Amino acid sequence: MDKKLTYFISDIHLGSRCIADPRAHERLVADWLISIEPTARALYILGDALDFWYEYRTVVPRGFVRFFGALARLADAGVKITWLKGNHDVWIYDYLPTEIGLEVVDGVLDTVIDGRRFVMEHGDGVGEPRASYRRMQRIFRNRTCQRLFAAIHPRWTVEFAHRWSAHSREGGQEASPVIGEDDPLRIFARRYAEEHGRVDFFVFGHRHIKAEMKLENGSTLILLGDAFRQMTYGVFDGENFDIRRIYRN
Repeated sequence: MDKKLTYFISDIHLGSRCIADPRAHERLVADWLISIEPTARALYILGDALDFWYEYRTVVPRGFVRFFGALARLADAGVKITWLKGNHDVWIYDYLPTEIGLEVVDGVLDTVIDGRRFVMEHGDGVGEPRASYRRMQRIFRNRTCQRLFAAIHPRWTVEFAHRWSAHSREGGQEASPVIGEDDPLRIFARRYAEEHGRVDFFVFGHRHIKAEMKLENGSTLILLGDAFRQMTYGVFDGENFDIRRIYRN
């Protein structure tokens, strides 16, 4: 079978304490990754694949063996894997790229797929207007803060991170599926196309909603949903972009 499809997935949140059966969730995602091997030319992970990840210099965090193994299998089969950092997996450094053979991108990715121009980002970097959130992101990306965090024993940092993530999700509001004129993602897409030229597809994650709409400039804006509760993903065949669902066998 020809490897002609490009796949997109975001917000898997492996390891989240909000998942009733984390092992079953990981197996479902790993099985899906293995299933796309015959047709996949490329895979884009648009952030938050892991609910928390911090790469220590000499220690590998526990878990996610089946997921990493499935990614490695894809990479060994010649599938190009690109992982765009999200707000939950911002602390990926060189371990996963080296061991698995994937590319990590922090920020906006502007690339051409089958002759179509794609602009991708997790969605928080260009779609979060809250000043408090942006301050927090600057702290997370600050090298001094990262070194201080690494100096604390993982028994406390990992527990703290998972508790914070669970509390934030339980206390948060459901994102609206409506992408209005004043939506930050729509504003970003409009300004980006004005400054950098026509874009065929803008693709984002982060909001955990599934949406697809045609913009006034001719671009298509896509929100992937998530592989956390909705179990959705995107696929591009060179002409059409579809959002599909991962089903249990």
